[in-house]
Amino acid sequence: MTCTILAEKPDQARHYAAAFRQAKQKNGYFEVKDDLFDEPVFLTYGFGHLVELAEPATYNETWEKWSLATLPMLPGHYQFYVPADKREQFAIVKRLLDQSDKIIVATDSDREGENIARSIIAQSGNTGKPIRRLWINSLETSEIRRGFADLRDGDDFVSSYQEAQSRQIADWLVGLNATRLFTLLLRQRGLQGTYSVGRVQTPTLAMIAERQRAIENFKPEKFYEIQAEFETDSGHYTGKYEKRLSSAGEAEALLQQHDLVIEKSSEAVVQSVVKKEKREPSPHLYSLSDLQARADKVYHIGPANTLTAVQALYEAKLLSYPRTDCNFITDGEFTYLSEQLSDYLRVIDVQLEHLEMRAKKRYVDGQKVQEHYAIIPTRRLPSVTDLNALPPAQRTIYLDVLANTVAMFCAPHVFEETVILTDASGLTFKTSGKTERDPGWKVLFKLDQNKNRPPLPMVSEGQEVTATTQLKEGVTTPPKAYTEGQLITLMKSAGRTLNASDEEARKMLAETEGLGTEATRASIIETLKHQDYIVVHKSTVSVTDKGRLLCDVLAGSKLASPAFTAEWETYLKKIRMKTGTQERFLGGIRHFVQYLMDEAPKALQAVSAQLDRLAQSQAVGRCPICGSPVIDKGRFYGCSGYVNGCAFTLPKELLSKTLEPSAIQALLAGKQTKKLKGFVSKAGKSFDAALVIQEGKLAFQFDSSRKKSSRRSSGNKRIANRRLRSS
Repeated sequence: MTCTILAEKPDQARHYAAAFRQAKQKNGYFEVKDDLFDEPVFLTYGFGHLVELAEPATYNETWEKWSLATLPMLPGHYQFYVPADKREQFAIVKRLLDQSDKIIVATDSDREGENIARSIIAQSGNTGKPIRRLWINSLETSEIRRGFADLRDGDDFVSSYQEAQSRQIADWLVGLNATRLFTLLLRQRGLQGTYSVGRVQTPTLAMIAERQRAIENFKPEKFYEIQAEFETDSGHYTGKYEKRLSSAGEAEALLQQHDLVIEKSSEAVVQSVVKKEKREPSPHLYSLSDLQARADKVYHIGPANTLTAVQALYEAKLLSYPRTDCNFITDGEFTYLSEQLSDYLRVIDVQLEHLEMRAKKRYVDGQKVQEHYAIIPTRRLPSVTDLNALPPAQRTIYLDVLANTVAMFCAPHVFEETVILTDASGLTFKTSGKTERDPGWKVLFKLDQNKNRPPLPMVSEGQEVTATTQLKEGVTTPPKAYTEGQLITLMKSAGRTLNASDEEARKMLAETEGLGTEATRASIIETLKHQDYIVVHKSTVSVTDKGRLLCDVLAGSKLASPAFTAEWETYLKKIRMKTGTQERFLGGIRHFVQYLMDEAPKALQAVSAQLDRLAQSQAVGRCPICGSPVIDKGRFYGCSGYVNGCAFTLPKELLSKTLEPSAIQALLAGKQTKKLKGFVSKAGKSFDAALVIQEGKLAFQFDSSRKKSSRRSSGNKRIANRRLRSS
């Protein structure tokens, strides 16, 4: 009897190996001996996804070329393959799995980890073997050993694998078909580039574009506010009339009605003074999205860099599992955190009194911990040297997580909120103020502490004061552009953007944490950047012309709405709960892809004028044959009228000479280029010449002083024309 443990990646396997009594490293695996196991054990690993969905050409050779004629691509069954750079490691894993009697899945403890492991096992032909599941929340030695001592039944996770694989295949079907479809249709209209479309990235882009449109369409309006400065024996305070007024005349009329004159003193009386003590508990423990949003807002560390940092801290055994959507821990975690609280306080160099050592439901609730608990520090404490050796982003995030966790033991932040209503000739002015009574947990977050405004003077109901009224002019401001951190929160709470009529979709998105997952949201933002759909300047996000175009084309489409993801997640949940099937889900996706083929041309027609304007802006010139825009096709310049039969092209390189854009623009403007140096003839001889288009064909023009035979000149013209046609 032998057993193979399958980890997700080499680092993870090394942590497991270090937790065993003996682990001898071999090529691509470890030989393990430990009293946890009764049989010989091999520990091996993937490189993340050792097995991936096959490329389109695997199913059909004609699918390799992007063509509308080959769409939609709907395989009868789905094939998986091992990429060439991972085949050596896969062969090692397969050999070990083949010779084993049972398997322990020890990839990341989430649905995607299950998909990675089961895909490898299926590709190796070992699906029928008994499988156990390791389920842990940190890479500490004690947690690893506890997990291997308490393995779960692998059958309990098969439906999670089916759910994750169904999502993977559906994203392949929609992403590849929609991307090719819209890219090819837009190229027909003379637009350059590739237009990537996806279930998560596209609605995310649409929400960003909607905010940008709101900013651009915003029309500022003037407004006026009436304020009063009140003088007392103990100091002064400012009050504001509750309503904004649309004009100075309206404000002055109101003041006149109450016998008040701007900048002149009058008598006033304190109507009421209401004081309320408020207690603000410490923030919830972090999910990954919460941590990414805070890191971006407070420390200006982007979501992708935050994920990289927290993953490194997890692998260094300093933080718990990072890709969690949970804000709670169980009693077990609370116990070790409370036992080490004094050590954590030493690390963050803070002394606290009156700590609350009981577990509170706001933070500790085992019923709300399903897969992983919140991001918290592990039992392992870094030394001062270790902490200082961490890269800045890792050190900042570790200390913040540590402070956020310690905060749940602290007293609430206590402050007194005071509201004063003051009557000046029958006009009521409101004044609000806060006075801190106990900083509580806020002493842990020095960066967050704002300077307190001067305290309000002591006044009492019925007290007479002196009022001086003022008229303040203001202008309404547009919504603010999203930051990267806000995008994470926006994706997580995407259901709130849906109409009230989509209540079912809103509910499902709330249950499934919105668009994407904790693990993928940062990568979605990076994809939008890479596709040139958005740009980020000083953390502020804006949509490019390319991104705006795609949103306009897809306006009203399911692909641009978070509700589409809600529909997916509704059924994917049924697969996980074993009340739905992969076959039925993918059948629905196939129908949607077919529907998209019919609807996409109509969507483009609706924005035809906009497409024409963009094509014109991207054009390098006009075709001398049909007058259509000539655009950069990558390896050559081509007429956008090719869909109507025009075959005019210009090469980017001619006779070993690269043609600069300025030369192409001159040619398309009907001009002769300047003399270009560095052409190389078929005979290998270098020569210089200008270029001109004659009767739709590219030709050389030589200086009249150059003594070359007309035969040689004619020969070079033929070479140019052949090169033109072959491009």
